[in-house]
Amino acid sequence: MAEVTTGIEVRYFAAAADAAGREKDTIDLPEGADLGTLRAVLVDRYGADMERVLSVAAFLLEPGDGGRGELTRDLGRPAGSRVDVLPPFAGG
Repeated sequence: MAEVTTGIEVRYFAAAADAAGREKDTIDLPEGADLGTLRAVLVDRYGADMERVLSVAAFLLEPGDGGRGELTRDLGRPAGSRVDVLPPFAGG
């Protein structure tokens, strides 16, 4: 059985926060889980509204030591310890 990592912080912005009904969560995922696994958990937890948001959202991964965060839509990337869910923003 895979070891479970607690403390993966997920922060929601704009439409993602609306779909979740909150601004952040702590999600338990197996060690080394990727963004695809996180996406499946979020859709299972929050349903069709979250699925629509995630179909166009990008994920901002927590930066490494001294690095900058990485913005990605690659669901094969490891989730890490913090993920921001960023739907497209309107305006400028």
